[in-house]
Amino acid sequence: MPPLRRADLSPDPIAQFEQWFSLAREKAPLPEAMTLATVDADGAPDARMVLLKGADERGFRFYTNAKSAKGSQLSAAPHAALVIYWRELDRQVRVRGAVEQLTGAEADAYFRSRARDSQIGAWASPQSAALADRAALEARLGEVEERFAGVDVERPPHWLGYLVEPERIEFWQGQSGRLHDRFAYERAEEGWSLSRLGP
Repeated sequence: MPPLRRADLSPDPIAQFEQWFSLAREKAPLPEAMTLATVDADGAPDARMVLLKGADERGFRFYTNAKSAKGSQLSAAPHAALVIYWRELDRQVRVRGAVEQLTGAEADAYFRSRARDSQIGAWASPQSAALADRAALEARLGEVEERFAGVDVERPPHWLGYLVEPERIEFWQGQSGRLHDRFAYERAEEGWSLSRLGP
């Protein structure tokens, strides 16, 4: 990639993200994959991959089981960090901010757009809980399939949407000699500030 200059960047980090994400959708096999980092009750970090399901002026959205480890951690400490990396472009975006739950209507709308097997899986999986074996999971799956046979699958009450409201967004682009280009947007009362960081 050519060097990234301040003049190349939008003053709005969300608009800048949309530009990069649009290109990533053309070049990367799973552009919406991102790492979600939270902290547990002891303040120890925890991280896992989730899927970005939208970004706009409000923030970055994803959906998950609120009874999972990440759901419990976000309930106790509603802040998170995201890392989105596109190897094919040698670019990454880092986001930090407070987290809030999306409305039930927003969660319902996205849940209805999912494939039926994913809807069934949301009911069948006791996410993050111990299971005796694979057979126990398949038994749960069978029960859910029977329950919803011939009818629409409703959203489980514990399957929620979350919004990371960005306080800081960093854009990183790899360069030769590890002299990478890094720019950080910081939210302030008057809007977003932008600064170049050392690689």
